[in-house]
Amino acid sequence: MSVPDDGSARAGGPIRGPQSLAAGLGLIALGVFAVWAGSDLPQGTLGAMGPGLMPRWLGIGVAACGVALVLAGFLKTGEPLPPVAWRGVVVVMLAIVAFAVTIRPVPIGPFTTPGLGLIVAGPLAIIVGGYASPEARFGELVCLALLLTAGCMLLFGDLLNLPIPMFPTVVIEALSGSISMRLLLRLSAGVLILLGIGMVALLRSGARRRPVDVATHSLTT
Repeated sequence: MSVPDDGSARAGGPIRGPQSLAAGLGLIALGVFAVWAGSDLPQGTLGAMGPGLMPRWLGIGVAACGVALVLAGFLKTGEPLPPVAWRGVVVVMLAIVAFAVTIRPVPIGPFTTPGLGLIVAGPLAIIVGGYASPEARFGELVCLALLLTAGCMLLFGDLLNLPIPMFPTVVIEALSGSISMRLLLRLSAGVLILLGIGMVALLRSGARRRPVDVATHSLTT
């Protein structure tokens, strides 16, 4: 006599949802790391936000979501762990490293990386990270990178006034005192938005002009 499969045999022991458990542990580790990495930054208050306030509470929120997923892994039957997609893991890690070493000067042995600011580090990280998917297309990633970077510059630099490097160090030193940094930020974000919209229009017009292959079918009787 066959026994109906209710999914309980998918995971041995008390772990009923391996995917939920693994995802939860990953989120907890990420949240704890975010809180630890930003622990030396001034927190500020809601009225005067410091650079460490948002990363701290974002990390706490991510860790809380991880705890919920861990509990679900013990209480709710789920799918087994799929094969690890190493391409995505490696490419996303490369994108994070690229962002970290380009947004501000970082000493690496006897060398120090040039601080390029968010205007360069943002698009670089988005384009590199986009190749975690095998379906990534360079033109679409460029559009996304331009528009997302412009939005981040306006949100974090203009609206929230967070002390995040926005421009290359050499540009800031050259233009110091000759133009307001906030005005430069707004102008640069506007240029990025126009470039992104122009890229979207260019890609759409190219897609419309692309010839459509029509297969010739022969009718047989």
